Amino acid sequence: MGVDYYKILQVDKNAKDDDLKKAYRKLAMKWHPDKNPNNKKEAEAKFKQISEAYEVLSDPQKRAIYDQYGEEALKGQVPPPDAGGPGGTTFFHTGEGPNIFRFNPRNANDIFAEFFGHSSPFDGMGGGLGGMRGSSMFGSMFGDDIFSAFGEGRPTSSVPRKATPIERTLPCSLEELYKGTTKKMKISREIADASGKTIAVEEILTIDIKPGWKKGTKITFPEKGNEQPGVIPSDLVFIIDEKPHSAFTRDGNDLVVTQKISLAEALTGYTVHLTTLDGRTLTIPINNVIHPTYEEIVPKEGMPIPKDPSKRGNLRIKFNIRFPTRLTAEQKTGIKKLLAS
Repeated sequence: MGVDYYKILQVDKNAKDDDLKKAYRKLAMKWHPDKNPNNKKEAEAKFKQISEAYEVLSDPQKRAIYDQYGEEALKGQVPPPDAGGPGGTTFFHTGEGPNIFRFNPRNANDIFAEFFGHSSPFDGMGGGLGGMRGSSMFGSMFGDDIFSAFGEGRPTSSVPRKATPIERTLPCSLEELYKGTTKKMKISREIADASGKTIAVEEILTIDIKPGWKKGTKITFPEKGNEQPGVIPSDLVFIIDEKPHSAFTRDGNDLVVTQKISLAEALTGYTVHLTTLDGRTLTIPINNVIHPTYEEIVPKEGMPIPKDPSKRGNLRIKFNIRFPTRLTAEQKTGIKKLLAS
């Protein structure tokens, strides 16, 4: 049978058109001479074989002749099943016998250009390779490295570029981040109408703030930037920022509050009264001696945990102890006696 085209493409004899395309795409990218500068001679030979195999097997008439008679039939040694053929296929009459089938393999670079210029995996190229022939097209379309255009290198100008994301800060109060809320954001942008003209429009975007979201959380609205010819509109990104709170600060999923107390309260006991971010009142008695680094931990009274809002961090109560600026001799003596005992 001569050359085994099925073996070259690494497909079986029942391979369908999609199977052939997948096989050709993989092998052509692997063995293209431009991608094998250190092994160019072998790569050129394999690339040519792969292209010829794909050309034959992807054409129903050539494949039928090949399956029935083998490679020799494609070289004009066996009459074809039908007369006439497209592409590199020609028929001629010798005057002495039946019509002879003559297959002239096409240029491997032409096949590569047509495949990657129009095949669906590379629709983003816009068919830019169509109609171009020969290896010289690679430099003009893609620079020195054609493979960069197919995701294996730097992007090229023939691929529509994505505009840089537009980032905007979205300030939220600690109460909003605690309970969750919905914000409406009005934006103005330019879009292209059916005729290609740009018109200014206004849109209202709805942002659902989830309980427990943190500063730095990003909410992305894809392609909500201005529309421009040849450019994919930018994404609009809102970044959560946390407004300062009069009582609480946030530390991860914990809430931290600082209470100012006197030295006498620190030594004799103190009761904390707090209003939570959702409006409840907490009363927390402390009977321990409160020293400057003391923290009272109240479990599950912190911020909701975003992945499971039913769980919460802790409330940590710190203390700022006010010491007296001066003591009388009598007070000092009394304190000494008290502490000495």
